[in-house]
Amino acid sequence: MPALPLHTAGPYVAAAYIAFFALILIYVAIMAVRAQRLEHELDELRRDVEAARAAHDSDRETESVL
Repeated sequence: MPALPLHTAGPYVAAAYIAFFALILIYVAIMAVRAQRLEHELDELRRDVEAARAAHDSDRETESVL
């Protein structure tokens, strides 16, 4: 004999599926926010590296002229 009669278990099963789906949705949203933040930081690092390379290249040109 089941723990709950089948005709009364339906709402509980539906609620469990809804809760599970909500948790998955929240997890995906958190991962999207993290990915967006990492992408922003990566762009910032790329800009810093390009600026450093440009400064390094301009210093080399200045030294070669002297």
